[in-house]
Amino acid sequence: MALRVVGALRDDIVTMALRPGDVISESDIAGRYGVSRQPVREAFIRLAQQGLLLIRPKRATVVKKISPEGVRQSRFIRESIEVEIIRRLAGHPSADAGTVLGELIAEQEAASNANDSRRFHTLDELFHRTLARLIGVEYAWQLIDDHKMQLDRVRYLTLGSSSSKLAISEHRTIVAAVTAGDVAGAEVAMRAHLARAEVLLSQTIAAHPDYFE
Repeated sequence: MALRVVGALRDDIVTMALRPGDVISESDIAGRYGVSRQPVREAFIRLAQQGLLLIRPKRATVVKKISPEGVRQSRFIRESIEVEIIRRLAGHPSADAGTVLGELIAEQEAASNANDSRRFHTLDELFHRTLARLIGVEYAWQLIDDHKMQLDRVRYLTLGSSSSKLAISEHRTIVAAVTAGDVAGAEVAMRAHLARAEVLLSQTIAAHPDYFE
């Protein structure tokens, strides 16, 4: 039950249903998710350890503001792992890699055209997870997922139609390099794709300064 609350509460924080600086309580969250206060208390502790909540004894618990340094460290971890994933995939592409990834990109386009940012975010995550799965290292994506919450909060704030279309274009470039067996090209494309996080961070700080530490 506590893990379910962790997942639901983390999703609310990442998607800005709960915004940086929002005050929350165990009783409110228990009512929100229809659970007792014990799993909520455990979830609060877990999310505090992940840097998403600030628990203040005898005072209100608040959603932590976004740490720019945390975003940059998240990007470093993600890039370090995903560049190796894409190099291996381009070096030994599976027979169905182009088809599987192409179908995901088509779904992303549909979500972008419908201005469904939440759906696009889910499909974007699935695209990157699938890259890891195609070379049999999906656990590596789980490691990334465990450390990218701060980065995800920034990405969700900037996930408009123009941003999603640029991401789709970059995904196509990555897939083209993979299917061509172009290891160097795939690495360059992936680094360029992930480097955009720094631009998004600067834009988001300018647009929402109160959301950041």
